[in-house]
Amino acid sequence: MIKKLDGYVIKTFFGPFIFIFSVLFFIFVVNIIWIRLSQFTGKGLSYWEILRLLSYLSAIVVQLVLPLTILLSSIMTFGDFGERYELAAMKAAGISLTRIMLPLFFVSIIFSLFLFVFSNNVIPDFQRKAKNMLYNIAATKPALNFTPGQFIQQIPGYSVKFDKISGENGENLEGVFIHKMANSYENQQSIVAEKGKFVQADNRNYLKLVLFNGHIFEDNIGNIDYNQRLKQPDQAIKFDTLVSHFNISDIINKALEAEKITDDYSFQNFIELNSTIDAAKKENNVVLGNISSELINQTNGFVSYIDKTPAKKAVLPTPKLDTMKQKKKQELLYAAFNKVESVKQLNINKSEQIQGLHAFYSRIIIYQQRIFSYSVTCLIFFLIGSSLGSIIRKGGLGLPVVIAIVVFIIFYVLNLSVENMAWSGKMDPYLAAWLPNMVLFPFGAWLTYKALTDSQLFDIEKYKSLFKPIIARFSKNKEHERYR
Repeated sequence: MIKKLDGYVIKTFFGPFIFIFSVLFFIFVVNIIWIRLSQFTGKGLSYWEILRLLSYLSAIVVQLVLPLTILLSSIMTFGDFGERYELAAMKAAGISLTRIMLPLFFVSIIFSLFLFVFSNNVIPDFQRKAKNMLYNIAATKPALNFTPGQFIQQIPGYSVKFDKISGENGENLEGVFIHKMANSYENQQSIVAEKGKFVQADNRNYLKLVLFNGHIFEDNIGNIDYNQRLKQPDQAIKFDTLVSHFNISDIINKALEAEKITDDYSFQNFIELNSTIDAAKKENNVVLGNISSELINQTNGFVSYIDKTPAKKAVLPTPKLDTMKQKKKQELLYAAFNKVESVKQLNINKSEQIQGLHAFYSRIIIYQQRIFSYSVTCLIFFLIGSSLGSIIRKGGLGLPVVIAIVVFIIFYVLNLSVENMAWSGKMDPYLAAWLPNMVLFPFGAWLTYKALTDSQLFDIEKYKSLFKPIIARFSKNKEHERYR
């Protein structure tokens, strides 16, 4: 009998669980598509490449979707039990609420373990694949970032314009104009061609461009004096085919920086992150020591000079500002102002550098701790959801969804708030990673106690009775009003 009841409870739970997980996962993936829409459209990527990239990027979504699904599914499951009076029937049969919740609690433990394994092994691997795929897109398809009919400066040292871009990967060009952005002491060069084509170079750091039917306009001023340059007209060289190689390593580096691919801690599991944290801590200590020494030397340089200078018997009186010429006074004040501003700017720059070091260190710790903390969140959300469902006794997608969204918003806002505080150095990163769970666990334990004691937590009449004496005191007696 008990085994059949456990199977029925689990079966009832998995119905809404699968539906809710699918819907929430789709919503979060759509959010990823919306954020990264510019990287997908107009890039010449196939549907398979886009789907593969989205699958890599959406892996980290499971960390938030799974706890939220457990919360909402448990509220709906126990709310349906209460609404259909099945919960009352189970209790009348001598089965306690704790025993009814037990099979789903074990299911939540399994989901919690699954989320830990997934976050520890699958997500780092998918992060690596996603960012490597973004790297390959930036490295092998740089032409796809160009906009037809506009002057762009994505190729370092050149300003280019293409009237038309076509082809599956945007490799075919028409109306090519390339201008070398040289200074006044270098050769000025411009290339105009009817057609062109991007070709994959042997070295990914270089972009190979083959041009057809064009001219090279060049003004040779490198080693020629001004008089000779006046006698020599600009050179124009016609070509049928011209092969040029452009260094695009800066483009790739910018793409890496924009996607934070250099943050390789996201590619590591829980144990590997320990060594990364130790290395970052040692490096930060070295940098902080260097910054401290630099600031001390900057501010105390004059004091050190005075200490090493022997005292003289006769010291000439310092000239007063009112006895100096106006120009001399301005120079002295300007020099003093520059000195103060330089020290002030140095302190600001070093402060920003220290904050950046601490923020990066905090990100590594929070990323590591959330591998485990989100798994614990699954259990806390089950306690909250199952207790709320048995108390409100309302199933469906109405009130349970509203309550679940409110609880999740509180959890999510806490997550973001403590994360920003940890990055700015106002909170310990270990505490920041666990604080949302520390706040919600007492709430879940309190709700569980209320559910086990059959508390009428959401009974409106109960709260009305508390304020009834106050309302009656200030309300008029209308019993004999008609006889007046």
